[in-house]
Amino acid sequence: MQEFKNVWYKAVETLEGTITTTAFDLWIKSIQPVKYESDCAVLLVESQFQKDVVTAKYKDVIKTALAEVAGFEMDISIITSNEMKTNKIKPIETSETVAEIEESITPVYNEYTFDNFVVGDSNKHAYAACLAVAKSPARAYNPLFIYGNTGLGKTHLLYAIKNETQKLFPKSKVLYIKSEDFVNELVELTQKGRAPLGDQKRTMTDFKKKYRSVDVLLVDDIQFIAGKELSQIEFFHTFDALYENNKQIILSSDRPPRDIAYLDTRLRARFEQGITADIVMPEYELKVAIIKQKAEQFNIKISDDVITFIAQRIKHNIRQIEGVLKKLKAIQLISNSPPNIAIAEIAIKDITTENEPEPIVVDKVLTEVSREFEVSVDDIKSKKQSANITFARQVAMYVIREITDMSLEKIGEEFNRDHATTHHSIKKVETKIEDSIFLKSKIDDIIKNIRSY
Repeated sequence: MQEFKNVWYKAVETLEGTITTTAFDLWIKSIQPVKYESDCAVLLVESQFQKDVVTAKYKDVIKTALAEVAGFEMDISIITSNEMKTNKIKPIETSETVAEIEESITPVYNEYTFDNFVVGDSNKHAYAACLAVAKSPARAYNPLFIYGNTGLGKTHLLYAIKNETQKLFPKSKVLYIKSEDFVNELVELTQKGRAPLGDQKRTMTDFKKKYRSVDVLLVDDIQFIAGKELSQIEFFHTFDALYENNKQIILSSDRPPRDIAYLDTRLRARFEQGITADIVMPEYELKVAIIKQKAEQFNIKISDDVITFIAQRIKHNIRQIEGVLKKLKAIQLISNSPPNIAIAEIAIKDITTENEPEPIVVDKVLTEVSREFEVSVDDIKSKKQSANITFARQVAMYVIREITDMSLEKIGEEFNRDHATTHHSIKKVETKIEDSIFLKSKIDDIIKNIRSY
């Protein structure tokens, strides 16, 4: 069927980046998808020799690539053209492109509007405040501070404000950023004398102009600015410049200003001087409504019993609902049949961090620790002993221990460290957490980010 062909060619793109160019061109490039049937992908190769090599050397990486694209594991069967003729297997006919499948599954930010934001008791106050701001920037609530746990719709609301404001006031300058982008840009500017802007050099004056000349500034995850002295100072002056010029400021966070550890007291006061609105865990009825809306958006045929099952299983993170439905969409495309409860359960297990393969979780931990401590993943896994790298490595070990069932030996193997060193590293982080609210908050943020992937 044509949908499986699309999945295969997307998997091929993944394979191209994981093996050498010579090996890819010689063994993988010529493989053709035949069909998907009974949880098995049938692939066609040109010769018996190619079949033997692919089966012995590349079968596992092919299965991994297919699982990454499809969202679930499948067996693979490799056949030659002679076997295909003998078994009278019909090849797949021409199909739509991979890009068309991706477009049908992945929403773009300009599609985040107030119309497709599902409103319930848990988010109605934040919704109303955001809508008021979009219709009357700098007149309704300024600043507007939205807070709530990860994955409950804060980013959707911020983009809805952006899209609605640009529609109502097309001449206005509206800027959406994540706070870490603001921090990273400022750090690179101060360290290297220029910020990332292609080949053009960038000065501090340009940086200030970028953020202080807008009519509406939306900053997502503002809590990440806490504890970063230079960034807090610059953002304080940016905030004041915009506010004094009657420009709208909208901020989001996973907690209210009073609970952001190591936030500059002047910034805390500024954040609290407007209106704050929270988004809490969604009620069951809201989750059902969201599932139905997302299913319609992704064009998934889904029964009421499957909807009920998903709503009962996904308890805390609305973003995970979208992830589950994307996987169900991929399954529907391949199997050409609506998903049932058993398939939905597989999709849910795949989405939650607790059920992910250990290597995937470790990679996420390394990525988040690298970003938070501004140390490369390679340095964290190296034998370097500088203080900042060593501590980042210790934190990574601690986080892996917290969110997985990996033994100390297995954690140590990820960093080429023995059991004793790993145990010492984790204990050292535990001790520091007891003495530092800031460190505890930072590690909590890392874990939240990992679980919201």
